[in-house]
Order: sequence, then C-alpha cells, then structure tokens
Amino acid sequence: MTRWNGGVIGVANNPTSSSAKGIWSLSELQKAVLGGNWPAVSYTVIQTFTATSTWTCPTGVTEVEYLVVAAGGGGGCARGGGGGAGGFRTGTGLSVTAGTDYTITVGAGGAGATTRGAGVTGTAGGNSVFSTITSNGGGGGASESNTSSGNAGANGGSGGGGATDSVSGTSSGAGGSGNTPSTSPSQGNNGGASHASSTYGYRAGGGGGSSAVGVAGSTSGNGGDGTASSISGSSVTYASGGGGGAASPGPAGTAPAGGGGGGGVSAVGTNGTANTGGGGGGGGGASPLYAGGTGGSGIVILKYLAPTQSVFTFKGSGKWVAPTGVTSVDYLVVAGGGGGGHSIGGGGGAGGFRTGTSFSVTAGTEYTVTVGSGGAAGSGSTVKGTSGTDSVFSTITSSGGGGAGSNATSGGVNGGSGGGAAGAGGGGTGGTGNTPSTSPSQGNNGGNSPAASPYPSGGGGGATAAGVAGSGSTCGDGGAGTASSISGSSVTYAGGGGGGDGRPNFASNKGSGGAGGGGNGGSASPNTAAVAGSANTGGGGGGGGDAQAGAQGGSGIVIIKTNQ
Repeated sequence: MTRWNGGVIGVANNPTSSSAKGIWSLSELQKAVLGGNWPAVSYTVIQTFTATSTWTCPTGVTEVEYLVVAAGGGGGCARGGGGGAGGFRTGTGLSVTAGTDYTITVGAGGAGATTRGAGVTGTAGGNSVFSTITSNGGGGGASESNTSSGNAGANGGSGGGGATDSVSGTSSGAGGSGNTPSTSPSQGNNGGASHASSTYGYRAGGGGGSSAVGVAGSTSGNGGDGTASSISGSSVTYASGGGGGAASPGPAGTAPAGGGGGGGVSAVGTNGTANTGGGGGGGGGASPLYAGGTGGSGIVILKYLAPTQSVFTFKGSGKWVAPTGVTSVDYLVVAGGGGGGHSIGGGGGAGGFRTGTSFSVTAGTEYTVTVGSGGAAGSGSTVKGTSGTDSVFSTITSSGGGGAGSNATSGGVNGGSGGGAAGAGGGGTGGTGNTPSTSPSQGNNGGNSPAASPYPSGGGGGATAAGVAGSGSTCGDGGAGTASSISGSSVTYAGGGGGGDGRPNFASNKGSGGAGGGGNGGSASPNTAAVAGSANTGGGGGGGGDAQAGAQGGSGIVIIKTNQ
C-alpha cells in the first residue's frame, strides 16, 4: 500500500497555511514550513481598556472578539429611580485592519441627581465605542416630581427607573426605554415604574439591566439583571441596573450582580461599580433630599489571535494579558514630554526613554500599561512648564520630562530629561535629566541660559543628548532623541523642545526641537508660535518667545514585542 505523511499508510494530505492534517515526519514538516505551507502558530491575546485610549491592530490580526460596555446612568434624587445600566454589546469576528489605530472610548458614569422637579433625572452615562460598535450610556433614574405628575426615567442603553410625584403621591412615573438607540442583539432593557403608594415608601423603579428590565417599585424596585462574560478569561457580570430609592419604611430596591448601586432609604443612593456599567442607586427620602448614586464607568475588552512574535503598541493606557506560551518580551517605554516655558521660555525636557530585551513575563498575568501625557506649557512668566507624566509597564517606569523654566522662574525642572532654562537677567540652570536615576540612563540635562544680554534660553534635554545651552544671540536646540526599531521600522523618540527667543534686539534665533518629536521654540520677531511635542513620541514642547506661551509636551508610548 502507498505510504503518505511520514510513512503512515493512508490518504495523502496537502498542508496549507491554515491546516495540516495527519502525521508528519520532521523532514516533511521542515519542507512545508520553509515553503510557507504550514499553519502559523498564534497566541490568544486579551487587552482591557478601562479608560479612553488607542489600540493599534498588530500585524497578522484580521478579526477580534469584543466586549463594549457603556457607563451606567446616575440615580434619581428623593425617592429616585435607579440609573439604567450602560449598553452591553459583545460579539466575535469583527474585522480589523493591521497597522490601523482604533480610538477606544470608555464612557464615564453619569452623575446622580441632587434635586427633584418636573423632568429631573440623573445624568446619562457616557457611550463606549470601539470601531463600528457603540454601546450607549444608561439612562438616568427619575427624581421625585414636585408636580402632580410622576417623572419618567430617561431612555438609554438600559432605561432609568421612574419616580412618583410629591404632591399627592398618586401619580406613578414610567421607566425609561432601554436599547435606545436600537441594536440587534439588544444592548439593554427598560427601567421599572415607580409605586404610587405610601406602602414601601413610594418606592421608585429599578434601572434596567442588560439581561432584564428594572423591577417596578410595587414589587421590589430592584435593578435589572446584568450579563456575564468570560472574554477576560474568567466570568464577570456587567451592566446591572441601580435599585430604586424609597422613603421610610422602605425597603429600597437592591442591585443584582453586575455593578449597579443599591437604592437608599433616608440615605443617598450607592454608586455603581467602576468599569462595570452598573447604574447608580436612587436616593431615598423626601426631606431632606437624598442624592442619587453615580453610575459605574464602562469598559472595552478585545480578544484575538496574534502571531507568535507580535508587536503591541499602546498609545493610551490599558491592560495586557501575557499570552499562554509567552515568557519574555522586548519593550520600549517612553514617558510624556515636559511643557515649554513662557516668555523667552526654555524647551521642555523629553520623557524618559527606556528599552530592553528578554524581559520576563508570566503567561496569564494581566499587566497594567500606563502611557504618560505631555505636560502643559507655562501659563505665564511666573509659571514653569508642567512636567510630563510617567509611562509604566510592569516594573519599568520612565519618568515624565521636566517642565521648562519661564522668564521669572528661569530654572528648568528635573525629570526623565530636564527642562531647559528660560532667558532671564540672572541666567538659569537646566533641569537634571535621568531623574530618578536608571541604568542605562533614561535621559539628559536641559540646557542653561547665560546671565548676559540678550539672555537666550536653553533647550530641553533629549534621550541621547543634553539640551543645548543658550549662547550669544542663539537659543538652545532641544537634545536629540533615540531611534528604536522595536515596531518593525526605525522611529526616533524623546527629543527635547527648543528654547524660545526674545524681543527684537534680544535673542534673535529660536531653538529647534530635537529629533524625536521635540517642538521648535517660538519667536517674537517675526511672531512665531512655539510648537508642541509630537504625540506618542515623548518630545518636549517648545519654549515661547517674549510674552508668548510655550507649547505642550508630546504624549508617551509603550511598545511590547513578544519573543518566540
């Protein structure tokens, strides 16, 4: 009989990039791999976003599984309805394009109402968005009406609970409509109606949840049930409605699993749990007026298969679970750049630059990734530029770039790289880089300014070089940044900002930003605004010209590359 695939008797199988059935000899396997006819090994990757961020689709990824939960609505005030849960949407096979930056929006919880009145409700939760998927914020719970008509809960991903009037206590308020606007499958449910009776203390309706309607106040006023998801690797329940509030004797409505807040009896409503999309609990009592609870913020989780050696780029903060089989990564962590100074201001220091290889990680562990923001420019001649904020991955922290000196506070601030000194009569000293100290160094010092006319400012320090000191009539350039090829192409990061020049007949040559996203300094004659550090480079902001504002530093970046 004919033998196929490693000498085994049977039907021949031709390997492809997606399938290789049968038993294979090592030599046949090697030939297939070299010929590009063997299935690629991939990892399951899970990334969690608890705040608005950016996701860069890795090479080789064409589709994702997703969970997008919006924020819960705020509870109503004074026997107030429970806030509706944020919209809950999940699915598989959503097409994505490798190399594309996708903005991820995570909704903020709606504030609870603090007063009663006709039409008053808690604030709606914010929408959460990924690609073409939008989950709508939960509707606010109704506050007690001060007219003879009850108040309806607001519409939303799930609707808010209704509340009764305070005049006769006989007019019930309807729950708000859920699944608004409509999605298929439904993203949520209606809120419950209030109970127009002193029995149970005029208990308000519960907010709708992702799996069930809010319960009417005449029954329990409980929030609607949430929905469990295992996309994160463990079962977690999201998007339950807030419980309705009540006056004494109550009891108030409770919230089921899923992050909703319970209603109050002569007490404020309980807040929804952060990053669950739970609705806020309704406030209790009628005198005094007890406020509703704030809705829980939303969340976005992505799960996908990525090639064994993949690059994950974080342009905003998020969470990353080390895939099964991954034991080490290469990394680049760049902090936010410092803001430029005001009025012949120094250039902002670049964010700290740290990179390394074969850094140990533990498969299945969730790592928080923090991407630093750029520091604000100095707002006046007495206010230095603000330092950038740190970027962090695991035990690796890169420090924000130092803010630059402004005219009346001339010295630069210490940081990952130091801010440049402003031009001033007494001169100034640039901030110290590599602060706190790391090995290898994460940055360099900012440039000084001389105590001699025409008082040129100094440039901000960069990852590779110190900021240039002001000299003669020329302001200092920002220090050069450092190139990295971790992303697959050579990109330079963490350049210092250039110093701003002064009035006519003073410093006439503004400083240029250092390579790696550093912003150019401004000038008064001709009038040229300072330039901000480039986003996601950690570049320092340029210093302002005489009586001019400096510019903001560039945000940082974190890149993780898995090793096979």
